[in-house]
Amino acid sequence: MNHTPKATTDLLASAKTVHDRYLAGRMERETVREWATRLGLYPEPQGARVKAVADWFHANKNDDVDDEIKRKDLAVLAALIAE
Repeated sequence: MNHTPKATTDLLASAKTVHDRYLAGRMERETVREWATRLGLYPEPQGARVKAVADWFHANKNDDVDDEIKRKDLAVLAALIAE
C-alpha cells in the first residue's frame, strides 16, 4: 500500500484521537481493537509501530480487561504517535 504523507498525518491524528478517547473512557476497547486491526500497512517509521499496535490488539481480544492490560493498550497506542 502506498500511503501519501497526508495519509500518514491522518493516521497520527486518528491514533491520537483514539488514544485520548480510550484513556478518557469515551471509547470501548472493542472499538479500539477493531480500529487497530484494520490499519493496514504504512511506510517507516510508522510501519513497524502500526504493525505492533495491530499485533497487540489481535493477540489480546478480551473485552474484559484489567487496568494492567488497559495501560499496555494505551502504551502501544502512544508509541504509534511518538515522534
